[in-house]
Amino acid sequence: MFLDLDGTLLDIAPTPDAVVVPDDLVADLASASKALKGALAIVSGRGIESVDALLKPLSLPVGCEHGAIIRLPSGLCDEVEIKVPEEWKRAVQDLAAACPGVFAEIKRHNIVAHYRKAPAYEAAVRRALSDLVAEDPQNFELLEAKMAFEIRPRQVTKARAVHALMNVAPFRGRRPVFVGDDTTDVDGFQAAVALGGVGLDVAPAFAGRPAEVRAWLKRFAEL
Repeated sequence: MFLDLDGTLLDIAPTPDAVVVPDDLVADLASASKALKGALAIVSGRGIESVDALLKPLSLPVGCEHGAIIRLPSGLCDEVEIKVPEEWKRAVQDLAAACPGVFAEIKRHNIVAHYRKAPAYEAAVRRALSDLVAEDPQNFELLEAKMAFEIRPRQVTKARAVHALMNVAPFRGRRPVFVGDDTTDVDGFQAAVALGGVGLDVAPAFAGRPAEVRAWLKRFAEL
């Protein structure tokens, strides 16, 4: 089982650090992981430190920053080398400082500009990040997320995390199920299907409600 976090297990918040983790979610994830003999992973755009902080004390297999960093069941990490240039990070931070309500999320391999609290700046944010990507379009791309724009390396997708984890125990030889809600999850859906599994989009499969995903997870955990 491969699960996205924001918009899938967690309700979207105005900023990434404002999300609320329901009281029983960590216990349900632990129970579901036990039922799957450890074959449960979180695949998120968040950084690995952020995922661990939200789900502590769990330390699950993860694909973070859309698969740029993969923590295998052994605890070892597989990380891509390419990173967003430091000057780009500073440029996005300067953009956020100049646009009240815009929030810059700086990660090792990706940067995100959230405009949920300042929708009037959508065009300005899009233009600024597009200009940065135009400096190195061979290695980086611009993604449109929910009220945000993100720059990430082209070689990084959530499919990378699915394939890497499906190559090792306890995932190997099993049928993958990927649950996500955003454009970045489509690669995960496709990887799961290519490996004989299924991709579940939160919008049609769970009425667009993370609460329904959590209820589904709880039912599974209680089997």
